[in-house]
Amino acid sequence: MIRTVVTRCWKVRSLLTAWLFAATCIASWAQGVDLLELEVRKADSGLVLDYAVRLQLPRVVDEALQRGVPIYFEAQATTYRPRWYWRDERVGRATRSWRLSYQPLTASWRVTQGGLHQSYTSLSDALAAISRAGTWPIADAARLEADQPAYVDFSFRLDTGQLPRPMQIGIGSLAEWTLQVERTVRIEPQ
Repeated sequence: MIRTVVTRCWKVRSLLTAWLFAATCIASWAQGVDLLELEVRKADSGLVLDYAVRLQLPRVVDEALQRGVPIYFEAQATTYRPRWYWRDERVGRATRSWRLSYQPLTASWRVTQGGLHQSYTSLSDALAAISRAGTWPIADAARLEADQPAYVDFSFRLDTGQLPRPMQIGIGSLAEWTLQVERTVRIEPQ
């Protein structure tokens, strides 16, 4: 009798542990940055990059936006040429950054890139504007050699270094504020 009760308790405990693990995994998949597309191709002017990410903001980031705190996203692509005798040579570096903010008076979302800005009626539309780029020039043709291999390190992240100073204290270790994806794409010689 006691053995049966103990066995049932272990089964329930293992089932509960599996359920909690699955719930944690689903919650982590629902939030963050997923890279949907990443393509680097050669053009007449040099290398161009196409990417698409899926952005799901965690609850704390969404709450900060709703309270009027602007957040910043950054996409960076660095092109390298491998060398056997020294560190790999950096051939090109391209960076794009966006500022996302909520305008409570007009109940609209504003995306700013450089000196240009665009307003959107919903957060999902504003995130869609940030989450993709096509034919983004990342390296000049003059710096690339056709018979040499190269590779591109790509990253897309939430830039917490541009948040207001009081918010930066202590969020470096919080998983909710770490939205980042990184990939490396190899480019074979022609």
